Amino acid sequence: MKPVGPPITPAGMAALRARYDHLLGTERPAIVEIVSWAAGNGDRSENGDYLYGRKRMREIDRELAFLARRMKALRVVDPAQQAERGKVFFGATVELADEDDERLTVTIVGDDEQDAAAGRIGWSAPVARALRGAAVGDLRVVRLPSGEKEWEIVGIAYP
Repeated sequence: MKPVGPPITPAGMAALRARYDHLLGTERPAIVEIVSWAAGNGDRSENGDYLYGRKRMREIDRELAFLARRMKALRVVDPAQQAERGKVFFGATVELADEDDERLTVTIVGDDEQDAAAGRIGWSAPVARALRGAAVGDLRVVRLPSGEKEWEIVGIAYP
């Protein structure tokens, strides 16, 4: 049985794990130390270090819980292991051309690691959904907030 859950690349999972480890091993202990020191200074109701520290600790704990749940739900998919490299699937780097021959290169990654400025789009983004299963030479219409746009798949690459 295949694991279910949203996909993420091994690098994306490593980044989530690094963030979790940083929060748990570095940031949280530093805040605990500040709160302990501030608590020993007397009146806590007017102690800014204590109040801010407690607030920041709650934020860290919330993020740690979120990251733990998220990492458990995600399934790691290595794009380098993709058998069918002639079509667009998770992890593909796709070169697109519109009707004016303007080029766009995007890499389809997990939703947790998307970064449009770097050309990484999430698996569930409208462009990624439209490109799934496409081969070089296929035309795909993408529905964007600004309207429909037609793209031709010019190239597909996997790591």
